[in-house]
Amino acid sequence: MPPVILYYAIPFFVLLLSIEAWFSHRENRHLYEIKDTFGSLGLGIGNVLTSLVTKALIFALFSFLYTYRSFDLDFSNWWYWVLLFFADDFSYYWFHRTSHHINYFWASHVVHHSSQRYNLAAALRQTWTGNATGAFLFWAWMPLAGFHPIWILFMQQISLIYQFWIHTETIHKLPTPLEYILNTPSHHRVHHGVNLKYLDRNHGGVLIIWDRIFRTFQPEQEHPTYGLTTNIESNNPVTIAFLTWRDLFRKARSSGSLLTGLKYFLMSPGWSHDGSTQTAYQLRQKQGQQKS
Repeated sequence: MPPVILYYAIPFFVLLLSIEAWFSHRENRHLYEIKDTFGSLGLGIGNVLTSLVTKALIFALFSFLYTYRSFDLDFSNWWYWVLLFFADDFSYYWFHRTSHHINYFWASHVVHHSSQRYNLAAALRQTWTGNATGAFLFWAWMPLAGFHPIWILFMQQISLIYQFWIHTETIHKLPTPLEYILNTPSHHRVHHGVNLKYLDRNHGGVLIIWDRIFRTFQPEQEHPTYGLTTNIESNNPVTIAFLTWRDLFRKARSSGSLLTGLKYFLMSPGWSHDGSTQTAYQLRQKQGQQKS
C-alpha cells in the first residue's frame, strides 16, 4: 500500500479550519454554521473509514493491471513524476466532469456539493460510496501505461491535499499567471455555485488548464450561491451520503419501463422522463430561448 500522507494531513486540515472559523466569527462573516460543520466532519470521518477498505481493493486491482503494463516506467527519473502528475490531474478532470453529467457518478459526488456554505469544512464533505461504485475506473489506464499503483494512489492524495485549501472565501484571487494555470479558490467557488452560468464548470483538480482546453471554464463574476439546485435539507451524514442513491432507485422503479429506469442512472442530474425536472443543459437552452 502507498504511504497514507492524507491521514497525516488531517490535523492540519482541522487546524486551518479552526483558524478560518475563528476569523469568520471575528469578522462577523457567518461562513460557518455549527450543524453544517458537524455534518461535514461526519462525512469526512466516514470517508476515511470506508477508504480503509476500498483503497486496499483498488490497490489490489491496480497491481493486477500493472502486470499487463505496456511500458516499464522508472520512478527514479524526474520526468516520471512530471508525467505522473499530469496523468493523475487529467484523469481527475474527466472523473470530475463525468460525475457532473452522469447520475450514477453524481449520486456519490453530490455529497461534496451538499453544503450551502463554502468553507474549509466543506472540503471534508467526501463520498462514502464513490470508490465502491467505480470512481477508480478513471485511473485504471495508468497502471496499464506503466505507472506503479503505489505512486498512482500517492499522487491522488497529493491532489486531494491541494484541493483542501481552495474551499475558502477568505482568499479572493491569486496573481493572474497562477489564476490562468492553477485551480484556485476563485475558480472552485464557481464550481460550487448553483447560478446557471456556473453549473458544471471548472472541474479541474490542481490545474485549471483542462477546463480551458475542453471549454468548461467559467471565471468568477457575481458571487456564487452555494449548494444544490434542490438542496438536501439535512445535516445528518448518513442522509446526505445515501439520499440521492435512494431517490435514483425510486425514480427508476416508478418510471414504467426498464429502459427508462436505466436512463435515470445514465443521464445528467435533473433529467426526468416526463420533463418535471431539467438538466443544466436544458435550463441553459430555455434561458437562451427566452432571451431571443
